[in-house]
Amino acid sequence: MGDGQATRRRILDAATAEFATHGIAGARVDRIAADAKANKAQLYAYYGNKDALFDVVLAEHVVANIDQVPLTADDLPGYAVRLYDSNVEHPELVRLATWARLERTPTGDLFADWAGHDKDKLAAIEAAQRSGHVVADLDPVDVHSMLIALASTWAASSLTHAAGPDDTDEVHERRRQALAATVRRALTP
Repeated sequence: MGDGQATRRRILDAATAEFATHGIAGARVDRIAADAKANKAQLYAYYGNKDALFDVVLAEHVVANIDQVPLTADDLPGYAVRLYDSNVEHPELVRLATWARLERTPTGDLFADWAGHDKDKLAAIEAAQRSGHVVADLDPVDVHSMLIALASTWAASSLTHAAGPDDTDEVHERRRQALAATVRRALTP
C-alpha cells in the first residue's frame, strides 16, 4: 500500500471511531487528523469536508456489511442471526447509521440517496415469497425492515439492552436462538 493509500486508510479508520463516538456534529476534524497521523489539509484534499468524509465512512461500513452478511431469503432466521453477530462484532455500523438517522434523516429511507441499494435484497425476498419460504402477505420492504430491526434488538442503538463482545457465549447463544425462533414465527409460513 502506497503512502497516499495508507494515509487514506488511517483517516477512514480514525473517522470511523470519531463519528461512531461523537456523531457528525460532534466529530472534530482536528481529532480525526491527529488520530490518523495526517494533517487537515490532506483530509480535506482526499474527502472535501467533514460531511463528505462521514458519507464515505458510512458507505464503506454498509458495503462491508452487505459483503460479510449476504441476504439469504430462503433462510431469514439464519440471516438474522448473522446480522446479530455482525452487530456485536462491528458495532460501528449501527452507531454510524444511528447518527445518520438522528442528524440527517429522521424519517424515511436512510439510504434513499443510494439508488437501488436494496433492489437485489427485495427481489430475493419477493422470490422467496413466491417459492413459499417467506410469508407472502407482507411487502418485501416491510419484511426487510422488520428483519433488520429484529436482528438489531440488542445492537448498540437498543433502547433496552445492548449486547457486547464481553457477554458470555451462553447469553449470545440464547439471543441467537430467540432471534431465529422469532423470525421463523413472524416471517416464514
